[in-house]
Amino acid sequence: MPAKNGNAGGTRLVIVESPSKAKTIAGYLGRGYVVESSIGHIRDLPEKADDIPEKYKGESWARLGVNVDHEFEPLYVVNHDKKAQVSKLKQLLKDADELYLATDEDREGEAIAWHLREVLNPKVPVHRMVFHEITQRAIQEAVANPRTLNLRLVDAQETRRILDRLYGYEVSPVLWKKVKPKLSAGRVQSVATRLVVERERERLAFTSASYWDLQALLDTGRDEVPHEFTAMLTGVDGKRVAQGRDFASTGTLKSAGVLHLDEQAATALAGRLAGVSYKVRSVERKPYTRKPYAPFRTTTLQQEASRKLGFSAKSTMQVAQRLYENGFITYMRTDSITLSETAVAAARSQAIKLYGSAYVPDKPRVYTSKVKNAQEAHEAIRPSGEEFRTPGETGLSGDMFRLYELIWQRTVASQMKDAVGESVTVKAEGTSSTGERVEFSASGRTITFHGFLKAYVEGADDPSTDRDDSEKRLPNLAENDPLTASTLNVLSHATKPPARYTEASLIKELEDREIGRPSTYASIIGTILDRGYVFKKGTALVPSFLAFAVVNLLEQHFGNLVDYDFTADMEKVLDDIANDRAERVPELRRFYFGVDGDEGLKEMVTDLGEIDAKEISSFPIRGTDIMIRVGRYGPYLDRDGVRVNVPEDLAPDELTAEMAEELFSRPTGDRELGKDPVTGHVIVARDGRYGPYVTEVLPEEPPPAETTGTGTKKRTKKADVPKPRTGSLLKSMSLDTVTLDDALKLLSLPRVLGEIDGQEVTAQNGRFGPYVKKGTDSRSLASEEEMFTVTLERAGELFAQPKARGRQAAAAPPLRELGEDPVSKKPIVVKEGRFGPYVTDGETNASLRKGDEVEQITTERAAELLADRRARGPAPKRPRATKAKAKA
Repeated sequence: MPAKNGNAGGTRLVIVESPSKAKTIAGYLGRGYVVESSIGHIRDLPEKADDIPEKYKGESWARLGVNVDHEFEPLYVVNHDKKAQVSKLKQLLKDADELYLATDEDREGEAIAWHLREVLNPKVPVHRMVFHEITQRAIQEAVANPRTLNLRLVDAQETRRILDRLYGYEVSPVLWKKVKPKLSAGRVQSVATRLVVERERERLAFTSASYWDLQALLDTGRDEVPHEFTAMLTGVDGKRVAQGRDFASTGTLKSAGVLHLDEQAATALAGRLAGVSYKVRSVERKPYTRKPYAPFRTTTLQQEASRKLGFSAKSTMQVAQRLYENGFITYMRTDSITLSETAVAAARSQAIKLYGSAYVPDKPRVYTSKVKNAQEAHEAIRPSGEEFRTPGETGLSGDMFRLYELIWQRTVASQMKDAVGESVTVKAEGTSSTGERVEFSASGRTITFHGFLKAYVEGADDPSTDRDDSEKRLPNLAENDPLTASTLNVLSHATKPPARYTEASLIKELEDREIGRPSTYASIIGTILDRGYVFKKGTALVPSFLAFAVVNLLEQHFGNLVDYDFTADMEKVLDDIANDRAERVPELRRFYFGVDGDEGLKEMVTDLGEIDAKEISSFPIRGTDIMIRVGRYGPYLDRDGVRVNVPEDLAPDELTAEMAEELFSRPTGDRELGKDPVTGHVIVARDGRYGPYVTEVLPEEPPPAETTGTGTKKRTKKADVPKPRTGSLLKSMSLDTVTLDDALKLLSLPRVLGEIDGQEVTAQNGRFGPYVKKGTDSRSLASEEEMFTVTLERAGELFAQPKARGRQAAAAPPLRELGEDPVSKKPIVVKEGRFGPYVTDGETNASLRKGDEVEQITTERAAELLADRRARGPAPKRPRATKAKAKA
């Protein structure tokens, strides 16, 4: 039912996107309003052939849904699942005197409002109602001050939609033909995938270098706290000691002007420094100032929620959406970091109340965006209202509470004073027993006034990085003060390859390169994960070998389309269209057909003959004659025609020459076990995509073709060809030790036990374990071995018992016990489920994903999976199948 307020039927129809938003807004409006939801987009370009209206199906451009020969006119159809809602909106509009389109105030929201106007075709006045927070004052002001539809924003959004459709529908088929069926390409998703692949290439090409240095614990000998401090060796005889930054990715020194200590040299130097006295050579003191962080915009909220709460970008936006729709925060898709005067006053007031006036500057802080082409229509993301509610006053819980608290802390801190203190660098010197002059250095920091750090400290992508509120206090030192080394340790180090992207760092990289829009990053990352181009190991994003093949093809044959600058320039074009500096059709023509000799998309996808499918999907392993190839059924190794499957969750940089040799040494191919004494067929054991199994080898001769009445031979259907029997190995079996007798037992399944109540009873193995079956009824067996020993009598006893479901079933012990979930405060455990291993806190269950391993999953990763599952809400219940009533 629509949310009503006032007169029955109402005279003003207000349309928003979501039902929850409709319910909240209806409570703020006076008499005469009906608030209804469109439930998101109501129409779009056709997704499949069945969606295309009959009169367009013969058109050459119909598959694209865009008439590329006539001004790139899009073909829009009402979504099948929205037809009932559109009918409902039309019915409500009949009783309305005015229509208010209250969709989100961004390009996508403007386009939804335009689609609503086009489909509903109202005969009453139409108003565009915009707001960036759902509070009574904001809603009433929005109703009192409507505007007209901004068709420039609509044009920009429609251009984006058409660009993405042309890219996806023209390039994806190339991937189907040359790499693997059912793949997808996207204007921004392909570039994001390329970034992840390029980082992995850097890791593959990386050669680690080892270096050594000395760490001294220097003591002043005075009765004070602290009286000692740690210092690192930085120089010998005026030559700087090499650190990690001095080595190139090849493992060699970038410059000959530094001293590279190996283990022998470092150990010998430590010996020559035994018992040596030191003195302070210099003390450098500098004032330390740290300014508050700007309020959140979309990308910084996603990054910080990833670092601090373990949320994926998708989870962050889902939780933020709920907070916005329920009136707790302002609109969460924004480039802006500015705050309204009301918000500034609320933040300052709360900071004074919580921390005192000494922590709030005399003048409000003003923030301006550094993001190019930022859409400043909205405020930053902040708590809603003229006065901020503390997290404890909201009544929120779980993920909504945690995200609100993060936003509230950041907003309040943004209007507080700087943190100030002092940073100190101390250099100490000494002389070895052989006359070498050595220098040690130490740095410290003290904070004398914490300022905004009292309220909020930003996280970091690198956990080894010091937080902004961390302090390291050094003794009060002056030049020439004597020092002694109480300990002197020889330390080894090794350079590390560049870190893989996390969701937070990939979002930052995309934003820094001006690729895509902040509002799309969560869906882009979700897409490349769902498509199998990327998987997670912990929080790291790891490209699959499939991603390497796809990026290889795109780079070699569609270079412009995955060029970072080209993709960023397209965003500028869309901004120009929104700001009336460019027109849609000329820009689409340039992209699709090309101009002034520049190749367009249509020409790129026309001639595919020069693309060597095998070459673009093949990658050598350095230092070997082994090739990694990506096939239709996954990655495999190839050496002189000998092939071996590669585990799909193996990270590319882990497939070293040693790992490749290990894979080749494992049992591969068919292991012949013998012949079935009944059929005479050879029985073999194999390692398949879904695990090891046994099967029979059938004769190669195809069955004779049938002859029709006209004398012609009827082609044998694929379904008519006999299929070999197969059976998965039991958990107690292995590919190396399975015997012919074992195989024959497996191939005997399902095993017929007899009949009960006129129905055949069988024992068999299934995806959920061993069971007995009678018609559509089944009962689980206690063990796999019982499939071969259970009797008809025992099966009858099992069927006489009620079926164990849910909590009635015997609970298996957990596979692993992890730490406490930060939301529920309950212990997380890993369990084996019907669909594989999963993590649970007793309230929420989340399946492990590709790249997650039971033995290695961390509490942080488990918490992320649970947070993502909570954000998606409960799984929709399947409607019960109802039997049709018999006709009289």
